[in-house]
Formats: sequence, structure tokens, C-alpha cells
Amino acid sequence: QVQLVESGGGLVQAGGSLRLSCAASGRTFSRYAMGWFRQAPGKEREFVAGISWSGSSTVYADSVKGRFTISRDNAKKTVYLQSNILKPEDTAVYYCAARERAIPVVSRDVDYWGQGTQVTVSS
Repeated sequence: QVQLVESGGGLVQAGGSLRLSCAASGRTFSRYAMGWFRQAPGKEREFVAGISWSGSSTVYADSVKGRFTISRDNAKKTVYLQSNILKPEDTAVYYCAARERAIPVVSRDVDYWGQGTQVTVSS
């Protein structure tokens, strides 16, 4: 069992940055690949970024490639999403996700979800 708690969301102007964190509980955090998804009002939840259990592999949605960076610290049981050059279209609730072994890139593959943190980017 893994519990995930996100933090770091907020209101930022376009062009600004935010660093989201996701703290995990449970003894087996390092067995899980992690991901970030987001959901804007009226839209489906979409994949943003993912990282393997070791941190050696990462994958990004085209819409955030070059602006966002996912990382993890297994000793702290925490995964991060550094979000730079934010745009109004990045406004959404951001969810942390865990999947045993493989990076989750679609919602149906996620084993555990966090409760979400709101990111609002003003123009």
C-alpha cells in the first residue's frame, strides 16, 4: 500500500516556476515508478511526466518537454516536478501517481493516486 500527498501548487504568473512535491508513505516506495498527471476543468486527466523506480529513465508529454523536469529521491520517498516557463494552459489540478515497476503513462495503469494540488497560471 502506498499513500501519496502532493504539495507545492499555487498561483503563478505566466513565465514563472513552481516545484511540486509528492511525499509517499510505505516501505516499498523504490519498487514503484512514479508519474504526474493533470486535469483541467472540463477535460480528461492527462499524463505529464513519469520516472522509473531508479530514476534512470524519464518520459514527458510533448506539451511540457523542455519546460518540466521530474525527479525522485528514494531515501526521502519523494518525487518532484520542477515546472518552468509556465503557461496559462498549464492550469490544472496536478496528481501524483504510482505504478509498480513500469512508468504510468495512462490513467488506467495507475495503482495509486494522490489527492491533487491546484496549479493556476495567470496571463
